[in-house]
Amino acid sequence: MRLIITIFTLLLSFSCLAQPLSYYFNDDVKFDPTIPTPEQVLGYEVGQWHVRHDQLVRYMEILAQKSDRINFEVIGRTHEQRPLVMLTITAADKLANVEQTRKAHLARLADPEKAKETDQPAVVWMGYSVHGNESSGSNSALLVAYYLAAAQGKEIDTLLNNTVILLDPSLNPDGLARFANWANSNRGMNLSSDPQTREHIESWPSSRTNHYWFDLNRDWLLLQHPESRARIAKFHYWKPNILTDFHEMGPNSTFFFQPGIPSRKHPITPDENVSLTKAIGNYHAKTLDEHNALYFTEESFDDFYYGKGSTYPDVNGGVGILFEQASSRGHLQETINGPLSFAFTIKNQLLTSLSTFQAAIDNRQALLDYQASFYNNAIELANDEDYKGYVVQGGADTTRSALFLDLLKQHQIKAYPLNKAVKADGKNFSAKSYFVPLAQPQYRLVKAIFSEQKRFVDNTFYDVSGWTLAHAFNLEFAAIKSGWGLDVSKNAWQQPEKPQFAELDAQYAFGFKWDNYLAPKMLNKLLQQGVQARVALSPLSAKSLASTQEFAAGSIIIPAGIQKNPQWVSLLNSAQNEFGIAITPITSGLTAKGVDLGSRTLAVVKAPKVLLVGGQGTSQYEVGEVWYYLDRFVGVAPTIVEMERFGDLELSDYSHIVLAHGNYNKLSDADKIAIKTWVRKGGVIWGHRGGAKFLVDQQLLKTSYLSRRDVASAFKTDGLNYGDKDHLAGRQRIAGAIFNTKADLTHPLTFSLQRDTLPVFKNSTWLLEMSAAPFVNVLQYTQKPLLAGFTDDVNVEQVAGAAGLVAHSYGRGSVIGMTDDPVFRGYWYGTSRLLSNALFFGHTFRANAD
Repeated sequence: MRLIITIFTLLLSFSCLAQPLSYYFNDDVKFDPTIPTPEQVLGYEVGQWHVRHDQLVRYMEILAQKSDRINFEVIGRTHEQRPLVMLTITAADKLANVEQTRKAHLARLADPEKAKETDQPAVVWMGYSVHGNESSGSNSALLVAYYLAAAQGKEIDTLLNNTVILLDPSLNPDGLARFANWANSNRGMNLSSDPQTREHIESWPSSRTNHYWFDLNRDWLLLQHPESRARIAKFHYWKPNILTDFHEMGPNSTFFFQPGIPSRKHPITPDENVSLTKAIGNYHAKTLDEHNALYFTEESFDDFYYGKGSTYPDVNGGVGILFEQASSRGHLQETINGPLSFAFTIKNQLLTSLSTFQAAIDNRQALLDYQASFYNNAIELANDEDYKGYVVQGGADTTRSALFLDLLKQHQIKAYPLNKAVKADGKNFSAKSYFVPLAQPQYRLVKAIFSEQKRFVDNTFYDVSGWTLAHAFNLEFAAIKSGWGLDVSKNAWQQPEKPQFAELDAQYAFGFKWDNYLAPKMLNKLLQQGVQARVALSPLSAKSLASTQEFAAGSIIIPAGIQKNPQWVSLLNSAQNEFGIAITPITSGLTAKGVDLGSRTLAVVKAPKVLLVGGQGTSQYEVGEVWYYLDRFVGVAPTIVEMERFGDLELSDYSHIVLAHGNYNKLSDADKIAIKTWVRKGGVIWGHRGGAKFLVDQQLLKTSYLSRRDVASAFKTDGLNYGDKDHLAGRQRIAGAIFNTKADLTHPLTFSLQRDTLPVFKNSTWLLEMSAAPFVNVLQYTQKPLLAGFTDDVNVEQVAGAAGLVAHSYGRGSVIGMTDDPVFRGYWYGTSRLLSNALFFGHTFRANAD
């Protein structure tokens, strides 16, 4: 008997906040008993535990097996190889012909006559929990899917007959899996609502992010990750009318749904989009009113950056809707509004999912007409512009150009190769360049990604204010005002086949150029395989089989006389075919121009062993960005060590230390002394943003800086009222803008750059100052540095002429500090080469700053 009582007590404790289906659905909703409930599959009620991603996928599979309303599809895989799941849901008699429905839906967008048809369903994309630790969305997806599969009656029949619903139950499976494990493994049988308990405070890095610690809600435009690429492919396969994006915010908030702050929409987004967003919002308000749930609108968040899930649809003819639910960050948490249970957060996400469905039914024709007009009028609007499109310079770095063009293609933007050179905006563009016309269906998106707008109606931004993709790729571009003299290919760019190269035979030496974006990765692989290499620190001309070949500074020379691996020529053959980079035979060490191949100015290059410092105090995003870049594009596996373990390391095991943005004050005095000693003995240390600040503070980097407080002090505050506080704060910050720098092209850190200006991404007012010493200022902001995005004139004046990157010797080692993040969000391909150059050439320069 005592055992039975104990078991009963335990079960009662575990189910103390478990809620049955009657908690989530009104009593008048009837369900098909042959369709399994979530509890019947999971073994617990929704909200009692955080659903694991594998459980979520399994339940969706079972629903598709049991219901004739659902198709189940795996549209891709995450970095950790979890499936990205999509359910297509509509009436059973329509599901068999859903492909015909899809084609008819897209036909309305291409043919004004077909756009007049009124019997098409609205396409509604339901997306949940792009941030893994905002998991009420994915848990509510269990209930939404169950409702769509099992609900019976006139209401569900009307919904299924008037819509095609695309249900994405987990936009970030890797993050969701990490958070479910965290929340479940840190809960007890008796729930703790204390905000300070371990269950509510994750360790570093948080589960908000994906495998590489990226925020996937900033990647819809940038497409750096497989989750985003799969999702965008499916998005354009259907082009939904509504796309929902379910999030969470701080526990002491309530519930937010769009519209956000009215003045903070992107100027390219049509006003009708705003009207539809407001109309849809009325349905959410009505539903939440009926349940006495608190909410707010129009006082937070914005619809500006097109790289977010709730905003990307706005530049693609749809309506994106952001939802933000106060988070329990576990199973139960005390808040200013009382105890907040996980079940309650799930219910609000369910309620607004259902109100979205009703809004889609009632506004179906308006949504369809708006989307058809959005695309059918695109060519006419483009023809009214005073320019025809943009020309983008191609060139020696074919990989970087291909990555840029492939990104455009994934967004359904066509680019056409030039047949001959052209001049635009005073700049000469070679025949290897590309033309992106405005007159195409993605007219608005073309304008958005090339925009260099600097002033807006409201200059306060929730996220970045500038993201010009060509600047990120360091590709020169210009608007073409006239089609006269423009000769382009009839066919849009397609991904070229990888080039094939003639078999290499043993020669005196071999060389390859440093232009290609994958050259660092190829070099690293060869070094890892034991191939010995040198870098040319100045240009040279060498004899090849039938000609003289020019090798710019930064080219890699591989002499036969120093090789130890007998298979070295075979390895070169494999490398050039794998990476698509030509390796050129050199027949003599005596050069026609420049130093000979035995010169001491051909510096030794070695495979880097990188220590990347992370942990509490560092930015998980920026540490993740460095990890991602090194892993994906350089082939380097950095040793990632939390700050608190730094003292346990033998620093002599590493050639480089990288300090991303963060506060490194937690490093002990002994750690700081060890770092200085290591650099003096030949180590190379890199720091950007907070990492560079640490280097200055420790007097490793011999310059000074302006803090954010220093920069803010330049603003006049006389006569301001309390109501001016937010406006002043918006002026004082740099919320993500693009600035221009002047680059010293003779410095090893700039090898591969083709022009002496380099755009950088700036999202902080912290500034390095120019060093008074010669030869150490590698990048300097130009005198008119702002290229795109908003920055107040006061800040622009302070940025002008400041240092972008400072590098100098320290003993036998090198110290490199950069004001900004060179690998921002993984897509800043231009400045990322500075980091890989530091890995391979950071030991090759000597310049004293004392």
